[in-house]
Amino acid sequence: MRKIIVSSFITLDGVMQAPGGPEEDTSGVFKYGGWSAPYFDEVVDKVLEEQQKKPFDLLLGRKTFEAFAAFWPEHEDIWPGINDMTKYVLSNTIEKSDWKNSVFLKSLEDIEKLKKTNGLDLHVNGSGQLVQLLLKHDLVDELWLLIHPLTLGTGKKLFREGTIPAALTLKETLATPTGVIIANYIRAGEVKTGTMGG
Repeated sequence: MRKIIVSSFITLDGVMQAPGGPEEDTSGVFKYGGWSAPYFDEVVDKVLEEQQKKPFDLLLGRKTFEAFAAFWPEHEDIWPGINDMTKYVLSNTIEKSDWKNSVFLKSLEDIEKLKKTNGLDLHVNGSGQLVQLLLKHDLVDELWLLIHPLTLGTGKKLFREGTIPAALTLKETLATPTGVIIANYIRAGEVKTGTMGG
């Protein structure tokens, strides 16, 4: 069975919208696109590079896929191997792409079937609506979060209404010189409650 791993740049208040640049996603009149750029340092770069070296397939929502397909075919020098990996795309509006190794899925059931197959882990980058769907149906096995030291108060959030209660275990953590906390969480069963000091 494959693991689904969500990788996300987020703010302290959970915003994941448009970390990479002003034009990345302006929906909702979002004016803070590119908010992660001032915190990008050698440590973040090295961590991302190490993550990209591991073999995996991509699982993407339509909007993120279209942005990736417009950029990555000509920029494999930045992310070696991205054009050769399989890109699974959840979409009801597109069915084909010139970007090689793109496979289109129509439903949550298609993702559930894919997850049960033997193969590489599935990494989700961006793809806010897809992430919400996966969290709602308890299909996320790991979260790789880059938590940035700022709040925005507005924008699309990683955890929204509909996320199920779920316990997580911190597997790995690292703080960068610019204050980014890189944290890898794995799914750890149900939420447990108790009384502090009891």
